Amino acid sequence: MPKVIVDEDLCTGCGICIDECPSEVFDLEDDIARPVRVDDCTVCRLCEMDCPSEAIVVEDDE
Repeated sequence: MPKVIVDEDLCTGCGICIDECPSEVFDLEDDIARPVRVDDCTVCRLCEMDCPSEAIVVEDDE
C-alpha cells in the first residue's frame, strides 16, 4: 500500500491535489489536504507533481 504524506506546515489548502487526484484520495479538513482514502491511491503522483508548495510526498512500498 502506498504512503501519502502531507507536510501540514507547507500545505496551503489550495485544493489542487483534490482536483487532480483521479482516485479522490484527499479531503480538505481545517484548510489542510488530508489523505483519507490512501487505499485508493494508484501512485500516479499527480498530487506530488502538481502541489505548488511541494507539501506532498508519495512513497510506494513496492
